[in-house]
Amino acid sequence: MYKKIIIYIIFISLNISYSFSEIIKPNNRIDPAKVVNIQLSGLMNNDNPIKNHGIKQTWEFAHPSNKKYTGPLPRFIEMIKSESYQMLLNHLENEIVEIFKSNNRHGFEVTILGKDKKYYKFQWIVEKYYQDGPLKDCWLTTSVSNPISLGSSI
Repeated sequence: MYKKIIIYIIFISLNISYSFSEIIKPNNRIDPAKVVNIQLSGLMNNDNPIKNHGIKQTWEFAHPSNKKYTGPLPRFIEMIKSESYQMLLNHLENEIVEIFKSNNRHGFEVTILGKDKKYYKFQWIVEKYYQDGPLKDCWLTTSVSNPISLGSSI
């Protein structure tokens, strides 16, 4: 009896871990603000449940034109871990404010509190993808500005 319960608990635990580790895929029902939120949530918990999961989640919502600029995933991982963007990894909090929108393009001001207890501001641009294929009509990130340091939270 106890053996069955333990096996059941292990099975449930593995199932829960697996479901949390799934990458969210772009689809045309995800609005622009949600795209940014999904990316920031991933980066906020980058190595959970597996190493670089958050960066991979962010990559999933990168526009194909952005992927051409940032290179393949291994290069994108290096870029996010570089001095320019590392404050996004495992940041403590974030705020997303829409600053402009049109039918096919939305801009957001993103402020994060890095684990270094400093605030940083980014401009995050999301555009609708119109070419045929699985990404048609999905909102995808076309650019993220370099960070602007806003100073210490203390």
